Amino acid sequence: MNIASPIRTRSVGHTACPHDCPSTCALDVDIDENGRIGRVRGAADNDYTAGVICAKVARYAERLYHPDRLLTPKRRKGGKGEGAWQEVSWDEALDEIADAFVKAEQAHGSEAVWPYFYAGTMGQVQRDSIERLRHAKRYSGFMGTICTNMAWTGYVMGTGVLRGVDPREMAKADCVVIWGTNAVATQVNVMTHATRARKERGAKIVVVDVYDNPTMKQADIRLILRPGTDAALACAVMHIAFRDGYADRAYMEKFTDDPAGLEAHLATRTPQWAAAITGLSVEEIETFARLVGTTKKTFFRLGYGFARSRNGVAQMHAALSVPTVLGSWQYEGGGAFHNNGDIFRLNKAELMGTAYLDPDVRVLDQSQIGRVLTGDAEALRHRGPVTALLIQNTNPANVAPEQRLVKRGFLRDDLFVAVHEQFMTETAELADIVLPATMFVEHDDIYRAGGQSHILLGPKIVEPPATVRTNLFVIEELAKRLGVADRPGFGLTEREHIDRMLKASGKPGFDVLAEEKWLECQPPFEEAHFLNGFGCPDGKFRFSPDWAGAPAPNRPPASVGILGPVDQLPAFPDQVDIIEVADAEHPFRLATSPARNFLNSSFSETRTSAEKEGRPEVMVNPSDAARLGIEPGELVRLGNRRGTLRIHARVTEAVKPGVLVAEGIWPNKAHVDGEGINVLTGADAVAPHGGAAFHDNKVWLSKDPA
Repeated sequence: MNIASPIRTRSVGHTACPHDCPSTCALDVDIDENGRIGRVRGAADNDYTAGVICAKVARYAERLYHPDRLLTPKRRKGGKGEGAWQEVSWDEALDEIADAFVKAEQAHGSEAVWPYFYAGTMGQVQRDSIERLRHAKRYSGFMGTICTNMAWTGYVMGTGVLRGVDPREMAKADCVVIWGTNAVATQVNVMTHATRARKERGAKIVVVDVYDNPTMKQADIRLILRPGTDAALACAVMHIAFRDGYADRAYMEKFTDDPAGLEAHLATRTPQWAAAITGLSVEEIETFARLVGTTKKTFFRLGYGFARSRNGVAQMHAALSVPTVLGSWQYEGGGAFHNNGDIFRLNKAELMGTAYLDPDVRVLDQSQIGRVLTGDAEALRHRGPVTALLIQNTNPANVAPEQRLVKRGFLRDDLFVAVHEQFMTETAELADIVLPATMFVEHDDIYRAGGQSHILLGPKIVEPPATVRTNLFVIEELAKRLGVADRPGFGLTEREHIDRMLKASGKPGFDVLAEEKWLECQPPFEEAHFLNGFGCPDGKFRFSPDWAGAPAPNRPPASVGILGPVDQLPAFPDQVDIIEVADAEHPFRLATSPARNFLNSSFSETRTSAEKEGRPEVMVNPSDAARLGIEPGELVRLGNRRGTLRIHARVTEAVKPGVLVAEGIWPNKAHVDGEGINVLTGADAVAPHGGAAFHDNKVWLSKDPA
């Protein structure tokens, strides 16, 4: 008789995944008798997470106890990027940072300091406290543009608010359309609920994307189209809906702004027209339109990927218009969902120090950090230089577009950089001071689940190494040294911030959240399905949006204004070629899609994730490879006006001819010549509210002559 080994689990900690993923999974974490974490599981009693998490987070112990984790503050020795460091105390490091900020302010004014952060943690306290220091000191403002701008803007231009159908209703759908997101790799819980609908209801799953990815392999109908052409597909589907009687005219008359104008506009947007643009066949488009047109309970799960183009707002708005033409919103299991940002209503004014915000302080574009640091006058808003950076929760030397400009900027001798990090990232390698940071199980925080409907507590469940510190600690200590620690909002602990934020928002405080683990915020069915009207002032869905005038979550401040070629955005849903259209010199379209085992640049440092991904590669269709004489696995060159790089070719039918896909983000140093895929991506602001078009690049491809 086999007797199992004694279980050494001392307890189970309940927390939430902190990473930049819409799922924001509720987690159960085994903690052993020595206070170390073991197995990480999805919380079965959270009805969105439903016991399922991605593999990379399930093996989080590998990241937490990684031998290369940063554990002590370091000061640069020698030249920037040379890799020589000396250990210093926390007080020494913080004193040097504060001194550098004071000198930058004395020389060029307070705007010379730019606190720079993003979504390495989605925790409200550890992520957003940096804003309180920024506002209190009048440092340069920060416009986050690297992720959500186009998707959120396109969605809200239709609905008027950033919310939608309860994502758990996917399980009650008769058809689930997963559009523009590789959910198997990036939002595993979408598949949990979609596959439940298939198992319990016989639902069909449709996947719309630019290559044959793991989510495609789960689909009943697979629509692989050319990058940047989703709006053409959406228009053809709506054309067919009007043509064949699938359009719900009574619904549109009550709930939309101009259905007659839309129908007239779509008269020429035939399946033949869309087939020529998208690369899909007429039969594929007709089949898709017939399925969603005859299936009342069709759930459109709209992702971020297809919006990361220069026409991204128009693509999102067009796809969102399809369930509105069909009247899908009326039915349980029908309608659309993208993000639930508007349902949580957390009052973060004290946390972020918005009382100190000065509208006259310039606001700089996160995605244009390369241009900012190399002195581009427009990027600097025609003001002085940035000469000091504090970086938390992001790795711009790897993830930002226009990488050659970014690297050149970081190497400036007159630029001081402090990086607070968990590993020696490529950004940290270019810093003057590097500070070691805690990980999510080692501090308290609170999370909003954009892809679902819960506010979740992420409490400290294990002790951190004695020499690492939280983001909040760094902000508080710098505030003391910079003379603003006496202002309201400073001097509070994480738990005090959480408690005050919740109560200021009309919600139960920290103790109740600690007991419940999460708070349900999903609106009632009628509100979620917009049965009492959409969020626009007249309650109507906008087929014809006011791109420049309508409010939107990522709308830049007045000092920045409307961005990009807004005059080229369409009056009604339409295909607009403000993308980087392939041409004779650059005959390929390149998308830089997420890898399954990485999350942006996180997890690329862990052995298992790196081994599973293999190496940086670009997917090339066999016909293109044969024409160019490219053999599987050999080095090729990719290039455009921003730069060139060498990378190994993966010859595969997963991409269509003329399309290239490079999954990442791999560290630059993992590439053959030390330059990564973001050498090829651009930072020009997308209309109307900015954003980075990571999946919208025209490039040339050739054999490597070496």
